[in-house]
Amino acid sequence: MRIGLLGTGPWARAAHAPALAGHTGVDLVGVWGRRPDAATALAEQYGVAAYADVDALLADVDAVAVALPPSVQAELAVRAARAGRHLLLDKPLALSVAEGRAVTEAVERAGVSSVVFFTARFQKEPEAWIEEQAAVPGWFTARAQWLGAVFTSDSPFADSPWRREKGALWDVGPHALSVLLPVLGDVRQVVAAVHGPADTVHLVLDHATGASSTLTLSLSAPPAAAGADVELRGEAGVTVLPGSSEGAVPALARAADALVSAVRTGRPHSCDAAFGLRITEILATAQAHLTSGTD
Repeated sequence: MRIGLLGTGPWARAAHAPALAGHTGVDLVGVWGRRPDAATALAEQYGVAAYADVDALLADVDAVAVALPPSVQAELAVRAARAGRHLLLDKPLALSVAEGRAVTEAVERAGVSSVVFFTARFQKEPEAWIEEQAAVPGWFTARAQWLGAVFTSDSPFADSPWRREKGALWDVGPHALSVLLPVLGDVRQVVAAVHGPADTVHLVLDHATGASSTLTLSLSAPPAAAGADVELRGEAGVTVLPGSSEGAVPALARAADALVSAVRTGRPHSCDAAFGLRITEILATAQAHLTSGTD
């Protein structure tokens, strides 16, 4: 499968480009970016073509991987789907329900495959744990903490305008939800959403299985306090999401595997654009609670 990379920022350079260039099941054809000089530099690093025109890249590939801000991603994903190109997308799918729905509708109408990259869903140990716990009945409650130090350290993502505007809810919220939903079921109700320090938010969710979950999300944690953990409690006892022995590159390679498989079999992946839309809908509901100041 011939694939093109849309995006040249820190995430594209650290994860997408090395994962796709080293993947034996896809052929990285070229790079397009909003800054032509950055696209040229990244393309030269991996010995592929730099494209000045996104439509020219779309004409040369079977699929695209997107490493761009969510609103830019949504617009280009619709464009790529309409051109018949399969999609390897990043989280969040979009920053509004309307944008996310436009992507899913374009995917459905074009009959293309899609995978949204939620890191934990494609890392070996977390993925196995999620599948195992999803098969266990009787979960009563869950606690998820996704605490980043993006704004309190020298993170390359600290200057990201959309992260500055939207904060932890939209950046790490998708990660937490991508772990909880397969185990506890869909969110029936955002029971409460309140602000914490800086961009920190606290959510209480009611799930379709009858279980509840609490989420603490932040990009402003002290570096010594940063980290992610998920704890489940129920009839089977207590279990905790394991850490991963892998970084983002192997996980992204597995996401590419998932896209190749979805294209080959015609079976949607569980982390497809429709799942990404559902995450966006839940985040938008939580954002509405935060904005109105009501629980």
